[in-house]
Amino acid sequence: MNNLDQFFTEANKTTEPAAHYAQAYCQYLGKVLAQLDYVSIGKFADLLIKTRQLDKQIFFIGNGGSAATATHFANDLQIGPTPHTKNSFKAISLTDNNAIISCIANDFGYDEIFRRQLEVLMRDGDIVVAISASGNSPNIIKALEFCKEKGNYTIGLSGFDGGKLKQMCDLSINIETPKGEYGPVEDLHMVMDHLVSTFLIRKVKSSV
Repeated sequence: MNNLDQFFTEANKTTEPAAHYAQAYCQYLGKVLAQLDYVSIGKFADLLIKTRQLDKQIFFIGNGGSAATATHFANDLQIGPTPHTKNSFKAISLTDNNAIISCIANDFGYDEIFRRQLEVLMRDGDIVVAISASGNSPNIIKALEFCKEKGNYTIGLSGFDGGKLKQMCDLSINIETPKGEYGPVEDLHMVMDHLVSTFLIRKVKSSV
């Protein structure tokens, strides 16, 4: 039984189960948050700055909730600094073009949806940020294998035990929880988005 199942079981023994569960969830989230690897997050931010300075692209990939995080991250980096400088981050989420994704999935298989986009778009010096709670999504792993073949730098945001992604990426930031706790892991991936993007927006503004 993971923590969320335990919280639910305990909450159902009370007169206000939803409120009890909410309190337990948030208290647990604080404990997980305290375990963040801030040094690695700092390296992540530094890599994004370097990629921007070199005028290279940053690709985000993920499935499900992680696809939404990929979109959100690309939005915050690409649009956030725009009022302050034309030289913004070239951040692109490969989860957003439904026609391309459905075409690749239909013709070649869902495992290929990110790899085949990278084959067309990725250039030397571009980096890829892979977001996966389990760290084992086949389409993420195939994309990372392609990046390794081409020598492009990879960053992984994972959860649970990190899965294959944790070992494959050049820089890995793992939210360690029992398997199946997607909510807390994805919550913290979004926290990392806002930590990094709000810092970088101010970094760009201060350099103008």
